Amino acid sequence: MGSIRKQTGTPQTMRNIFGIIMIIVYIGMGILCFCGVFDWLTGSWAWLRWVAGALFVVYGIWRAYRQFAGIDDPDASSDSDD
Repeated sequence: MGSIRKQTGTPQTMRNIFGIIMIIVYIGMGILCFCGVFDWLTGSWAWLRWVAGALFVVYGIWRAYRQFAGIDDPDASSDSDD
């Protein structure tokens, strides 16, 4: 007999769209921090914009890697209950 799989949770297409949007947001925030768009990171707190920018960009790249490699996809597990 074939296995019937019940669909629950978020559809894969929506997960992919949300993942790509979040990658753009994180990398965009990092670039904006590097460019000095946020005025509240001036004076003695200027070092924080470089740290925050680097963290945003690195985390955006990590999310992109996970998104496109399929690491965070719960439906991609190789375990089967046959």
